[in-house]
Amino acid sequence: MRVHLFAAALIASAAALTPRLDSQVFAQQPTAAAAQVAPRALTRDDYARAEKFMGYNTTPLVLRSGVAPVWLDDDRFWYRTLTENGSEAFLIDAAKRTRERYTPPAGTPAGGRGGRGGGQATGAEARPEVLSPDGTRAVFTRDFNLWMRDVKTGAEKPLTKDGEKDFGYATNNAGWVKNDRPVVVWSPDSKKVATLQHDGRNVGDMYLVSTEVGHPRLEAWKYPLPGDEHIFTIHRVVIDTDTGEMVRLSMAPDPHRSTLCDHVVCGGEWVDVQWSPAAPAGASGDKGDLLAFVSTSRDHKHSALRVAQASTGEVRTVLEEAVDTFFESGTGRVNWRVLPASNEVIWYSKRDNWGQLYLYDLATGALKHQITSGEGNVTQLLHVDEANRQLYFLGVGKEKGRDPYFAHFYRIGFDGKGLQLLTPEDANHTIVLSPSRRYFVDTYSTPVEPPVSVLRDITGAVLMTLETADITRLRAAGWQPPIPFTVKARDGVTDLYGLMYRPTHFDPSKKYPIINHIYPGPQSGSIGSRNFSPTRGDTQPIAELGFIVVQIDGMGTPSRSKAFHDAYYGNMGDNTLPDQIAGMRELAARHPWIDLDRAGIYGHSGGGYATASALFRHPDFFKVGVSQAGNHDNRNYEDDWAEKWQGLLVTRPDGTTNYDNQANQLVAGHLKGKLLIAHGTMDANVPPYNTLVVVDALIKANKDFDLIMFPNRGHGFGSEPYMVRRRWDYFVKHLLGADPPKEYEFRQGR
Repeated sequence: MRVHLFAAALIASAAALTPRLDSQVFAQQPTAAAAQVAPRALTRDDYARAEKFMGYNTTPLVLRSGVAPVWLDDDRFWYRTLTENGSEAFLIDAAKRTRERYTPPAGTPAGGRGGRGGGQATGAEARPEVLSPDGTRAVFTRDFNLWMRDVKTGAEKPLTKDGEKDFGYATNNAGWVKNDRPVVVWSPDSKKVATLQHDGRNVGDMYLVSTEVGHPRLEAWKYPLPGDEHIFTIHRVVIDTDTGEMVRLSMAPDPHRSTLCDHVVCGGEWVDVQWSPAAPAGASGDKGDLLAFVSTSRDHKHSALRVAQASTGEVRTVLEEAVDTFFESGTGRVNWRVLPASNEVIWYSKRDNWGQLYLYDLATGALKHQITSGEGNVTQLLHVDEANRQLYFLGVGKEKGRDPYFAHFYRIGFDGKGLQLLTPEDANHTIVLSPSRRYFVDTYSTPVEPPVSVLRDITGAVLMTLETADITRLRAAGWQPPIPFTVKARDGVTDLYGLMYRPTHFDPSKKYPIINHIYPGPQSGSIGSRNFSPTRGDTQPIAELGFIVVQIDGMGTPSRSKAFHDAYYGNMGDNTLPDQIAGMRELAARHPWIDLDRAGIYGHSGGGYATASALFRHPDFFKVGVSQAGNHDNRNYEDDWAEKWQGLLVTRPDGTTNYDNQANQLVAGHLKGKLLIAHGTMDANVPPYNTLVVVDALIKANKDFDLIMFPNRGHGFGSEPYMVRRRWDYFVKHLLGADPPKEYEFRQGR
């Protein structure tokens, strides 16, 4: 991997602290066989040194890290960042290229995700509301119905009146997640809302019981499971907010599915729904009254783009896509667009093994031509310039010789010609466009190189540097970046990418146990963002205790080819583990200081599932595991996620099912190593019964294991000091062969 110019000075000044990249690491290997680290008791000072690298200690040491712009009028924006003087805000005028200190008005957002602020209002009851585009109206839910509030006067009126329990309007329930923000999309003229009536009347219940002194509290809610006859469905409606008239679309209800995630609401937005632009005054025709949406089948294998006449409810299918595994319309963003002005559709597909954009005829549904081509994926279509017939998108894997997970920003014509790279730096780019689309803020970094934020015009030209992250204090605290590496997958051909963490007191003459920090996907991977971060969970802290820690994005995870992502479709029990083992073996062959006979693994949620699977399915390789909040049998997890990746549940004549290959309890009897299992008793995401079926199987198999149930905890207990300490203790004792300090108390927990 190249050293980028913007970080050259940093790398040069930190040479003593920064490990060389994997292709260069330790060219001078020890001449004698590496010695195993002698077991000894670890002290509180050892743990305190490791704790220095936890996020709550490292993050405050990074100054001027990134820019999340809040756009104002006339191509101005402000942002907040941590400087030598504390938190400061700055105002940028993109046209004038000026920068000055700024005091945001009281009540304005403090930054975060780039945008214009706004989009959601808060009424007198502090309830979630969704503002109309003109800011004069807001809608909210009350008693299973959709209501509207006049922002100026505060007057409220119901837009629906027949909502009922489990069949409410604009309600948001996917079983594993629910909230009160209305599920609506306003029309551009602020007169109509597209919404849904969410039907869960016949869906089965999920139950959790609190831990109390006295009578426990029972929580019950609708939570469909794979194979259930009844799942959530959505009845699509359009409401005229002036007259209160409701139009139900002339179609059967859709399954509660989307082309993007295991929910109809992804990233806080109701995806797969798009209004046509408002018709110009005096214009004829119905182009301003069209509502476009995508209907997705229960198994995610079939998606249909449809347009509805909002005033009548008439629905027409424009085009359809069917796949053998699962269909997705992008990564983090839906990439299809309906363009009524030119009577065209931009559509997204991986039919040629890569995520590409295609141009269709809106009237006939006929394919005109493919727009993007070649290796690499379009991930997010950020802007469609209809007037100039240009598309602006984020893509990965299109630049040869670079990390295929690095996102870059591109422009291409509707005709597929003139592809232009707008962000040439060899790094991962985060883009926020201005409302006018004349400018964008580009923050770029890598896992080892801190971020630089620049303002560019729409051609990609750099207008000004906004911030360059300062990690002087971080380096002074002893921090070192992870080491990127590449290994081969299970097939011996496909490249896999990973990060390695070593102790800062690393000694190549010794041998270190290796620990795999895993999240198997399929919707994400172990590493996650390729942006710079001063910490990635507790990977470096664990390494500091005397381990080599690795994260590897195995086959079956996204952002690569369709075939790569499909690798273990229908067999979630695979969990990328053959790739993890292949990668760890290759690393050990390269580096004699890795002790492959002492291999451990840990993870949370899907990573907890993979960890237990590793100890059960590969018991001779993985010796120690810490499994947290695992979805060990996806028949006990929400239907949408499981049925997307495993398929619909099928019971065979002999009583076996196509879900047997992913059920950890069916292979729990193979356990040989040391396994710590943990779960929260009030986990509404992954119900604790996922863990208890494994516990029951281990008991029946007469296997020794360790168990922590966190009373009244939900899904996110993994970063609690007690869990972190028990995780460290477990690896120190059973993998390092040393005694941990008794009941170490983290500074964060004091």
